Amino acid sequence: MATAKLLLDAQATLGEGPIWDTREEVLWWIDINEFRLHRFDPRGGPDGCGSNITYDLGQRIGTVVPRGSGGLMVAVENGFAAYDPIMQRLDLVVDPEVHLPGNRFNDGKCDPAGRFWAGTLQLVEQDMTAGTLYCLDAEGRVEPRVTNVGISNGIVWTSDKKTMYFIDSPTRRVDAFDYNNATGEIGNRRTAIHLPEGYGYPDGMTIDAEDKLWVALWAGWGVARFDPDSGEVLEKIDVAASQVTACALGGPDLTDLFITTARRDLTGSLLDDQPHAGGLFHATVSVPGVPSVAYAG
Repeated sequence: MATAKLLLDAQATLGEGPIWDTREEVLWWIDINEFRLHRFDPRGGPDGCGSNITYDLGQRIGTVVPRGSGGLMVAVENGFAAYDPIMQRLDLVVDPEVHLPGNRFNDGKCDPAGRFWAGTLQLVEQDMTAGTLYCLDAEGRVEPRVTNVGISNGIVWTSDKKTMYFIDSPTRRVDAFDYNNATGEIGNRRTAIHLPEGYGYPDGMTIDAEDKLWVALWAGWGVARFDPDSGEVLEKIDVAASQVTACALGGPDLTDLFITTARRDLTGSLLDDQPHAGGLFHATVSVPGVPSVAYAG
């Protein structure tokens, strides 16, 4: 069984949302509760181990994606927004939950057509039906797609653009939906993967060129590659942190697996056992990923 190596001892409270930006060949990732957006360049740094630049967004940030017209799109606590990292300017686009101040946005990604999907959860994480998965189209219109969500997390699409996979973490499942790329409509929800005992809770995920799923295992000390057709575990990579939050395939050949972790609520002996919790980790895999899709708006 492979073990991921520590890439950056970031000590993030809630590291999340890694995505490989093919435009600049850098990894964007976030620290939700510290309001931080990070730009990690694996080629930089005085020792060749990478350089990390941090931006303060002024509010919790749930996820980040490239924007086709330049800059980035983010889902922050108060809705969908555009972010210009050069000017360090955040412009809110739309907040579909302005009536729900106790919620915040969490994970999300862009579908093959360039729509930006991201979901919400309750800040106190008590009501496991308080969240909704939304879809923001290129014209800035937003629609709810999945309601009664507990903790909206990983989301990916297959290479044939016919299936969407989505994680609502408390269910311990990865669910599949039929997906219409022309309209963004989804339907026929069913369970693709139910995590085995000892694997914790599914968090963020990414998809590779064989349409297999890499799933981050919160309380599971690793990431696992699953076959969504059979639900079978194909491979597991150990991580020296219990709260593994998300993963992304990147690098020149898209075979670098970048893994984010957290140290939320870890104190005393719990933290002593995992001093690098909150770090950015790395492993090399044999099957490459697919390029991330930018927001079309």
